[in-house]
Amino acid sequence: MAKKNVKAPEAKASKSWRDRFTGPRLWRYGAGLFVLAACFLTAGFQHYVLTLPRASGAALAPTDGIVVTTGGQQRLSDGLELLSLGKAEKLLISGVGEGVNRAILVQELNLDAGQINALFCCTELEYGARDTRGNALATREWAEKHQMRSLRLVTANYHMPRALVVFSQEMPTLDIYQWPVSPPDLDHQNWWQDPQTRRLLMREYAKYLGARIGL
Repeated sequence: MAKKNVKAPEAKASKSWRDRFTGPRLWRYGAGLFVLAACFLTAGFQHYVLTLPRASGAALAPTDGIVVTTGGQQRLSDGLELLSLGKAEKLLISGVGEGVNRAILVQELNLDAGQINALFCCTELEYGARDTRGNALATREWAEKHQMRSLRLVTANYHMPRALVVFSQEMPTLDIYQWPVSPPDLDHQNWWQDPQTRRLLMREYAKYLGARIGL
């Protein structure tokens, strides 16, 4: 009597596996994964917007230094105000535009006497940084030069989550505190109604995710 072919069930099983992941079923699986990823990103974006940091009214502990990333006049004014109040002994303004000096900053920022004194006595201007990573690298060099162990980072609230990630990557041994600045034209309550604000927040959220995974 001839022996039966015992490989037939394996062939059938193999064919069933191929059928499962080809054709319409493959498209359904792909669509399901796409929807899942979209839901995850949407939920993450909503959490990012709703949890943007805000300046606290609590008393601030002094730090060895303050660093301000350029991008808005309120950031500079707040950094100089913190310095004039004795919250640090030194201030770094990182990413200053070419041709900008202390005299120009006094004219543009409408500083009071205490802020002007802080600007001329204890503030360094850094011109090389062109992005957040550049700000962090310049700050690391400045902090090492002055043997600092703690910093207060002053930047816009929507930029703060990414900035903290990048600064912590470049300076893992430093204690980094935040001073988030809320731009006057950024409406936290009705941000979805303004196309420009939506684009700003979505772009910054994408950059934040990139920083988290090391891009």
